[in-house]
Amino acid sequence: MSRKQQILLLAKANGIIQAKDVEAAGISRTYLHEMQKEGLLEKISTGLYTLPEAPITENSTLIEIAKKIPHAVISLISALNYHELTTQLSPDIWLTVPKSSRKPKIKYPPINLTYVSDPAYSFGIQEYIINGVTVKIYNPAKTVADCFKFRSKVGIDVAIEALRNVRRTRKATIDEIMEAAKIDRVLKIMNPYMEATV
Repeated sequence: MSRKQQILLLAKANGIIQAKDVEAAGISRTYLHEMQKEGLLEKISTGLYTLPEAPITENSTLIEIAKKIPHAVISLISALNYHELTTQLSPDIWLTVPKSSRKPKIKYPPINLTYVSDPAYSFGIQEYIINGVTVKIYNPAKTVADCFKFRSKVGIDVAIEALRNVRRTRKATIDEIMEAAKIDRVLKIMNPYMEATV
């Protein structure tokens, strides 16, 4: 099997590949540029390649983020959109990273960062496989609690809408929401709204 065939298999298996994926397989990164010129690969962003026929979905930017900033977790508005719990749209990808993280140096997609300490960072992370790429997204209960925690950032109306929608769709139980609210230290703030949505 040629080097190019190996790279094509990698791209098919992983959805999106980077130079480090190719080098981990013992192949020079120069093949990526060559294959892009030949039309065998498509460059979707700096250092990220995919097959030309790979489906472009609304989650493509989430995949890019997962590849570029592996420790970031999709949160707030972006997580609400993924879980179909809001009518809000945002041009930014909303991310949460550990407090000790450096600001990622990426130009695209635009990001809106939130820094938190443990256990707020690690609680409620779910991993989803999107086009062969593992993407970390907060679960619905944690996402709703986060919206109340960062209500000055997203707006209290967004937090209330998310709480109503998560209850209506039963994507999280009251116990799950309360546990997330305790982790985020917003249980007292959320209580009146939870009683109103019963």
